[in-house]
Amino acid sequence: MKKHYLVTGGTGFIGAAIVKRLIHSGHKVRILDDNSRGRARRIEDVKNQVEMVQGDVRSSADVLASSKGVDAVIHLAFVNGTEFFYSQPELVLEVGVKGMINVLDACKAHNIRELILASSSEVYQTPPVVPTDEVVPLCVPDPLNPRYSYGAGKIISEVLALNYGRRFFDRVLIFRPHNVFGPDMGWEHVVPQFVVRMARMSSGAPLRFPIQGTGDETRSFIYIDDFAEGFMVMLERGKNLGIYNIGTHEEVSIRQLATMVGKCFHSELEVVPGPLAAGGTLRRCPNISKLMALGFEPRLTLAKSLPLAVDWYRQHVAEAPPQGAKVGK
Repeated sequence: MKKHYLVTGGTGFIGAAIVKRLIHSGHKVRILDDNSRGRARRIEDVKNQVEMVQGDVRSSADVLASSKGVDAVIHLAFVNGTEFFYSQPELVLEVGVKGMINVLDACKAHNIRELILASSSEVYQTPPVVPTDEVVPLCVPDPLNPRYSYGAGKIISEVLALNYGRRFFDRVLIFRPHNVFGPDMGWEHVVPQFVVRMARMSSGAPLRFPIQGTGDETRSFIYIDDFAEGFMVMLERGKNLGIYNIGTHEEVSIRQLATMVGKCFHSELEVVPGPLAAGGTLRRCPNISKLMALGFEPRLTLAKSLPLAVDWYRQHVAEAPPQGAKVGK
């Protein structure tokens, strides 16, 4: 069944990928975004098939107007990027919590009965089990640490969506992306930061490459194309009030990631450990069995997909902010 979707944050990295998949699947799409961190170029190839609304999810009027006449809302608008969690936690929470409430109010006002919410792996923070499934306790370990502004905002959003969902919606789905990466994902993430650092380093063998933490910290990276496929599987087959991890079971250390980026530059690295940011997660890898049971199977290993992102960032490294500069809003 073809539907009319409102996608908040639709020019963001993940949002744009979802928008393009929806269009290619024959759906009608309207985007609400203020482009403070989104980029219109990400939807360039489908721009004539998308209705673009300039607006802010913090504005109830903007959300109410943009949601009129749609069948469902896919709510992604949020402030992402770890450095923002530390530097602007009040903005992270304002966009997250106000935006969520405005979306719910607009859906109620227009009798929109379907809501799909983007959550995050940050809701687990320090999971008791790795790989981590969707039923482990959600956690804000220290409310005094501004890093948890993001995870807390996502937890609040999930609780709001689920409890409003029982009464006002026919279908609510929540997905938790795990380290989605790819070309043009922004500059404030580990893969682009490693690429930019490599590109700006002088030659030498081996290159001394400083990182945060010991390098034994782990993540599980999923390429944007695989993520979009996982999202569509959930959208088409997910159960009401269902929560789904979207990621891969391939767990790699940050040291391994740095070494793989180095290989893309044909460089050997000496990884130099450094302090880990307060509240940094030591291990992160999702259990995606629930989504796989619906038919999802990641296609690209990190070894195959990482060079695709590295190549894009090497070509655009002149656009990267100076070292030490604040990125974005």
